[in-house]
Amino acid sequence: MKFLVVLCLFTLIAKDVQSLLINQMDWKNLLSSGALDLNVLRCFLLDKNFCPSPHIEYRLFSPNGPRRGVALNVKTPTTLYKGGFEKHRETVFIVHGFNGTAIDIHLQFLKDAYLSRDFNVITVDWRPLTRYPCYLHSLINTRLTAQCTAQIYAFLTHYGAIREKITCVGHSLGAHICGMISNHLTKKQYRIIGLDPARPLIERKKSNTFRLSRDDASVIQVLHTNAGYLGQEDNTGHLNYCVNGGRIQPYCKGNPIRRYRCSHFLSICYLATATYKHSRFMGVPCPNGCLNLSGPKRLPVSGKVNPFEFVSLLREYHIGNDAPDDASGCICIDVPYAKHCPFTDT
Repeated sequence: MKFLVVLCLFTLIAKDVQSLLINQMDWKNLLSSGALDLNVLRCFLLDKNFCPSPHIEYRLFSPNGPRRGVALNVKTPTTLYKGGFEKHRETVFIVHGFNGTAIDIHLQFLKDAYLSRDFNVITVDWRPLTRYPCYLHSLINTRLTAQCTAQIYAFLTHYGAIREKITCVGHSLGAHICGMISNHLTKKQYRIIGLDPARPLIERKKSNTFRLSRDDASVIQVLHTNAGYLGQEDNTGHLNYCVNGGRIQPYCKGNPIRRYRCSHFLSICYLATATYKHSRFMGVPCPNGCLNLSGPKRLPVSGKVNPFEFVSLLREYHIGNDAPDDASGCICIDVPYAKHCPFTDT
């Protein structure tokens, strides 16, 4: 019996990942992330698209609502009002990534940042579907998570939420879930912010159907902090920021795996700090994408660059919801360490 269960799970995985184009670097990054399925019997694969799902929790927070939030239920509209939802406010969905939860310190910091700006905040907790070490299963489960989150999105707009005032913020796999939500809407979303969208087994996929792409919203912004490792290199946003080079953050120490994870998670902290403070950051165009910076440098300055030309390119940039909707391109920005949101292994 145990053998049959294992065989069935592997069959389902094979069916869903056969469209992935997996190159050597993908496998290297997947192995280094510690995310490979080592024991499929510990993994939870939900192959049926049934919403609402008991395995995904949506909690509504608002500036004048209960501190612990209120669990949203599409069958009980009163949960909106118990949570202090106001249809004329800006609203943000926050979606965690692989092996995460909505109560991780980084996501709580980001939630509080948006609450300080008078947003309705909805956290998407899909932890039973994305537990370590089940990365392949998590990829498949992103489909159900996106479908059920689209149901909540439609629930909000039905009760008066304005499309142009809704933002989906997703970290890692959560960024791709944000993109996939539009697959289930009659009109695509207005704004998505992708925080270092996950790379392993995703970036080389032939189809954009199950990943974040420029067609998923009218305004898409991507913050790269670990591009080419745990985060994707592709500039899938209309506006793409390479933070401190975008590849390895200068504040992350230790072995390569820890530096990758630290860099990957700091994307959340950077956005939270900027949201709290309405911060602007110095930056220059990066037409060729993100790059490695060595030493204390956080902007791509070298001896080959005319200093006067470099200064002429310098501008101040907002990130997150403060960035102009019509902004576009790839920009390298200098962002100091987010001291109130330190990286932890939790």
